[in-house]
Amino acid sequence: MSSLKHADKKISAVVITGGSSGIGESFIASLIKLEGNPAICNLSRSNPAKKWLDQGVRHISCDLTLGQEIERVVPDIQTFIDEHPGGEVLLINNSGFGGYGEFDSQPLERDLTMIDLNVRACVHLAGRLLPKLIERGGGIINVASTACFQPTPLMATYGATKSFLHSWSLALSDELKGKGVRVLCVCPGPTATNFFRAAGFKESPINVGTTPDAVVEESMKAYFKRKWIVTTGFWNKMGVGISSKLPKVLVTKLSGGTLRKIRQP
Repeated sequence: MSSLKHADKKISAVVITGGSSGIGESFIASLIKLEGNPAICNLSRSNPAKKWLDQGVRHISCDLTLGQEIERVVPDIQTFIDEHPGGEVLLINNSGFGGYGEFDSQPLERDLTMIDLNVRACVHLAGRLLPKLIERGGGIINVASTACFQPTPLMATYGATKSFLHSWSLALSDELKGKGVRVLCVCPGPTATNFFRAAGFKESPINVGTTPDAVVEESMKAYFKRKWIVTTGFWNKMGVGISSKLPKVLVTKLSGGTLRKIRQP
């Protein structure tokens, strides 16, 4: 990711959720190399790797599925931002998880928790930190998915949460474009993370299309170019382009047919 080293010197404070693994950890690895040396604060239940803590990444333990937990740590986040003045602030809403199975066969609590983490936590953090973002300048990166572009039978709630992030991000981009705050919606396809394990698979049921590092590099380039949305990976872009031309009901049936082929035993 050396191509990003000199990309931007204005960021002085970064707040990221879910930086302990996967795409979130790759964001930390990328941002820590920026010449401006931004301070990074991770929010999650799990600590990031010791090597990042040794390099100054701050960790605030927080269960992002609980609104009261977010309220508890907001003062600490604001203090962290104030401790690193002189530049822009970047919020990366990366935490999220999915689930696989028909809606009526899965525990309702799982889907409600998914909505809390994938949707409500993003809105909650953005709402609390937006005054700082407007005051200092900066941006928000929301990690969605290519699932945001069509309904996803057998992953119905997950796809809907990512569709929310897609629509919400674009609307915020328009609202905030004159206030010094940019918003980017990142839409990766299948990536080499623990996503499928968290969704209930012992191993990935499909070939992953890319690595977390590749997703982050393309995302950060899009952010610095002030884009509103980026679909990472050539084949993902092709797939999204084709599906966008088809009727929604047909796309839903095609999506459902594909997902049923990877049904767990």
